[in-house]
Amino acid sequence: MLCLQAPAKINWTLDILGVRPDGYHLLEMLMQSVDLCDTLCLWEADELTLEGSAQSAAGQGEAMASQPVRFDERNLVYRAAQALLAHTGKRLGARMQLTKRIPSGAGLGGGSADAAAALVGLNALWKLGLSREALLDIGLRLGADVPFLLTGGLARVSGIGERMISLSPAPEIWLVITQPCAGLSTAEVFAAYDAGGPLGLRPDNDAAQAALLTGDLLSLGRAMGNVLEPVSRRARPAISEAVGALEREGAVRAMMTGSGSAVFGVFESRALALRAQAALPWPAVLARTLPCNPFSKGL
Repeated sequence: MLCLQAPAKINWTLDILGVRPDGYHLLEMLMQSVDLCDTLCLWEADELTLEGSAQSAAGQGEAMASQPVRFDERNLVYRAAQALLAHTGKRLGARMQLTKRIPSGAGLGGGSADAAAALVGLNALWKLGLSREALLDIGLRLGADVPFLLTGGLARVSGIGERMISLSPAPEIWLVITQPCAGLSTAEVFAAYDAGGPLGLRPDNDAAQAALLTGDLLSLGRAMGNVLEPVSRRARPAISEAVGALEREGAVRAMMTGSGSAVFGVFESRALALRAQAALPWPAVLARTLPCNPFSKGL
């Protein structure tokens, strides 16, 4: 048996620089792994199967994972396994068991994190010997966030997600993450943005990068920004409520991650974060940023 932790991610920044002829958005982002994780366990088997874990997703992350998750051929774990088999031309089986803690429709990259864990884990279980470059290429075809989640840590990400500059290691930062409302469809949020939805505060990626590397949270708070946030706030007003609540409870800055609907607050200490977590009216998790993915050494 092989078990891997699949960490979520947050966007410190998210800017849209343009749209390619094929419709993909050109992005400029600072992304980082956090210690809110799903767990993927793998066993050798004759057939390829995926199941949800009967084990409770222990901890406060369970309360946030309110959106339904399909454990069938549409799940990104299953699709990652099929992509590996198609790439190698092999016919292999595995029993795959997924324990969900990262909420879906949140902008935390949960499905993409699971796909990244599947690519690394099955490459090892099946002894395929695929290179890091091959896994990154397969991952990009599964989703724009998968290459980053294969690598993890802190990175400057651009293009459609395929260009990454690792900035790890970076100082640890305490966060409170909450999903105060139903999830959002990434495709629908981008479509609303393209249709002329309200623009969010454009981030200062260079200033945010410098602040992250020095642990200057006040400068980080001033430089953060997510141009998709107003579009998602219009669809889910509770996002605005969560941002305000986190900042009233002492967050240096609170912001939506990805296309939403999760919101995170940045705190100067664990004690301040714990106090804010307890005061929120929505389920929330205490989290820390990670210097790298737990499975990145397998790449």
